[in-house]
Amino acid sequence: MLASASPRRLGLLRQIGIEPDVVEAADVDEIPLKDETPRQLAVRLAGRKAEIVGRRRGDSYVLAADTVVALGRRILPKAEDAGQVRACLNLLSGRAHRVLTGVHLIAPDGRWASRLSESRLHFKRLTPSDLEAYLASGEGVGKAGGYGVQGRAGRFVVALQGSYSGVVGLPLYETANLLAGLGYPAP
Repeated sequence: MLASASPRRLGLLRQIGIEPDVVEAADVDEIPLKDETPRQLAVRLAGRKAEIVGRRRGDSYVLAADTVVALGRRILPKAEDAGQVRACLNLLSGRAHRVLTGVHLIAPDGRWASRLSESRLHFKRLTPSDLEAYLASGEGVGKAGGYGVQGRAGRFVVALQGSYSGVVGLPLYETANLLAGLGYPAP
């Protein structure tokens, strides 16, 4: 079972031959706790999502993930509108930032494990026309940090160190290892 409504996460799981029998999102408050680091937030939210859905479906493997975009210790929001997309991209323009994706897996017997994928990206300096074209596409709304690397914002990336799939929303290497470690039958 995938505890996420993200079509990107579902597509990534399918890429490694896994087809969840159920896809169910967990409604979780994603506001960072006082003094919570971006790493802590990504791991906590992934765990919380898995726990909530796991309570409803305790007889399955439950996989959840959460992606956080950070500029230093600053956690960028999941952009709710074009204004937030603009604000995020203005902050990221010409700078390096981190994308952290926490992954949490609960096995049917109650065992669990978590992993964190950390990637570093560097964006080119965005021109006004870059920014306006991206805003017009609407792609950044609903995405952590106001962008999706798998879409039009991919052309802004000068360098990426780490997991491309982790930046998209589900680090495949870490996910496959979690599944194998808790006894999920390999596809």
